[in-house]
Amino acid sequence: MTTVAAPPSAPRLPRTRRPVLVVGIAVIALLVAAVLSVAVGAALLSPAQVWAGLTGSGTDQSVAIVRDLRIPRTLLGALVGVALGVAGALMQGHTRNPLADPGLLGVSAGAGFLLVIAIQFVGITSLYGTVWFAFAGAALASCLVFALASLGGSRSGGPTPVTLALAGVAVSELLIATTAALVLRDTSSLDAYRFWSAGALDDRGSAAALRIALFVLAGLVLAAANAPALNVLALGEDTARGLGRHVGRARAVGIAAITLLAGSAVAVTGPISFVGLVAPHVARYFTGPDHRWLLPVAGLGGGVLVLVADVVGRLVVRPGELQVGIVLAVVGAPFFIALVRRRKPARL
Repeated sequence: MTTVAAPPSAPRLPRTRRPVLVVGIAVIALLVAAVLSVAVGAALLSPAQVWAGLTGSGTDQSVAIVRDLRIPRTLLGALVGVALGVAGALMQGHTRNPLADPGLLGVSAGAGFLLVIAIQFVGITSLYGTVWFAFAGAALASCLVFALASLGGSRSGGPTPVTLALAGVAVSELLIATTAALVLRDTSSLDAYRFWSAGALDDRGSAAALRIALFVLAGLVLAAANAPALNVLALGEDTARGLGRHVGRARAVGIAAITLLAGSAVAVTGPISFVGLVAPHVARYFTGPDHRWLLPVAGLGGGVLVLVADVVGRLVVRPGELQVGIVLAVVGAPFFIALVRRRKPARL
């Protein structure tokens, strides 16, 4: 009896090939968005003028626009987007809440509260003076949320996803209400807070990115270290303990990373919504729930979202500009609704 050989099957790709491909595509998308951010703006420049301004061989106007305005703005937008995207993925992972974003930890509310305190009671009005107060407010609010959540947390003394969410909402609402009461007493505080709360990248300069770069880098290192623990925590706290994970320590590292990433971004640009909410969902659709790949793709996707929204804001009301926070709020909500309706969100 003769046997018929089975047709050879197609070779199976290694399991890491697709996530690596997704990361590569995300990097290319961020580079394309950065090129658009440098090339497109309220001032009309041809590609030749942009290149001349980039190399320093153009007119004084083109060099000033490209080197002094657009490049620093692009770097800041990419840095802020990466920070918010990774912070959002961490927040959704630690709270197991698909609607969580960095603002749920009280980061934005704490930054706004101490920023108003600095203007109204300390007399600091410059951006580079208030940014440190805003960052300190974000850090203090996060610590307060973590402490309150730990009071009613798990048996190990750490916070649970539910207590984190409840404490975050309570602290955020308290700080928002207090900030509103303060800004109504002083016109200068109201004007500064209103400009900051719109979420903007313009008029920040190259020093803004340098001021937060070390904080963002430290947050990314902590996020990378926290990724394996997040994968285990997704199985449940009891299972994580059984596998040798210290749940309280993992939560603390995650909260520290979120505070550094979101706090530094919000302190400079104001509360830019939507990025930390949607970027992780889009990344999760392509990478799956493995946070070792989810975090970098969410960060790269966040950078793309911020830069593209900033470019749109420069074009829709030319020769004026629309703040990136407003563009993301207007465009992001319908996009997120469509995303949820068309694709079943991945289970956290």
